[in-house]
Amino acid sequence: MTRLNKMKRFRILSWIPAVVLLCIIFSFSAQTGTESGSLSYRISYKIIEWKKYLLKEQKDPQQIAFEAEQIHIYVRKIAHMTEYFLLACSFAFPLYLYHIRGIRLFFLTISLCLIAAGLDEYHQSFVDGRGPSVKDVGIDFFGAVFGSGIYVVMGQVFQKKRLR
Repeated sequence: MTRLNKMKRFRILSWIPAVVLLCIIFSFSAQTGTESGSLSYRISYKIIEWKKYLLKEQKDPQQIAFEAEQIHIYVRKIAHMTEYFLLACSFAFPLYLYHIRGIRLFFLTISLCLIAAGLDEYHQSFVDGRGPSVKDVGIDFFGAVFGSGIYVVMGQVFQKKRLR
């Protein structure tokens, strides 16, 4: 097998992380509102428990539950940003292998993420206790901008180092 054929095969395989992440994102969206809220609340509760442990705070379960409820919405939104940060990176990698660079890479990656976010929110409109949210698409957008931006900057830095 020639080197070119191996490279083409690798390019196709490079899309696997993006497909896996899309499946994960859509599986989270398939959860009912109760399931989704419960999962993010449990994560919030764990964060407060870790904080209690690390800072050696004396808190009873009611206090932990109260604090978990206070950060619950922020945990959900940070999860949205993180998912789309990772999705942008997983879209940018194969596009980079197809020699898409710079501003084209940035905008193409963001566009793909916005399409995914829109489809994800549309998908949620069919799930019990869930609904589409333009605000969530905006939060997803910011995660995608950070992921795509970092990828573009890293690509330029590595390109400059290679030219030296």
